Amino acid sequence: MAIIDRPGEPFAHTMQITERATEPFPYFLAQDCVSAEAGEALLDWFESDAPWRLVSQDFYDQYEFSLFDARLPAAAAMLVDPDAMADLRRQIEVEFGEALSETMGIVAHKLVAGQRIGIHNDFLPGHETHRLTVQLNRGLTDADGGYMMLFNSDNAADIHRILRPVTGTGLGFAIGPASHHAVSRMHGGERFTLVYSFHANGRA
Repeated sequence: MAIIDRPGEPFAHTMQITERATEPFPYFLAQDCVSAEAGEALLDWFESDAPWRLVSQDFYDQYEFSLFDARLPAAAAMLVDPDAMADLRRQIEVEFGEALSETMGIVAHKLVAGQRIGIHNDFLPGHETHRLTVQLNRGLTDADGGYMMLFNSDNAADIHRILRPVTGTGLGFAIGPASHHAVSRMHGGERFTLVYSFHANGRA
């Protein structure tokens, strides 16, 4: 897969696909999802005056906000540039073989000690159909928790895979009835995630 980048625009997406899978649902793993400069700028902002708000649901508690509703640091502004977003959308189309609409969302998530996200599949008819999650942090240890967990079914004991939240890495997946995933409880540090949402044409 070609690297997405632009001469003269050093903060463009640079995502490189490292692995692809079709079971238990279509997904891929990636690295270098955000440039070092943009990642550092985002972390500085996330840790200082980003507009976090606490959201509590029956299976999770987390802090979040939409990047479309905030003024990003200059070094990270490329993340919401329409051309860069269109490039990323086209790469997601290629990976999953499905045309996507121009409707996209980018939300930042933050988990701190004691917080977790229970098993769920994100599947809601008429809502987003594909997602890309990108990890950002200062170097979480295994003891800090915050693992992304993929499941073979809706049984929390039926684990398919556990992914460390290594900064700059990404997980892209097709949302459907089988796309069960969760985030293990945080015990230390702060786990930041960029969550990109996409909509298949005709299903937005």
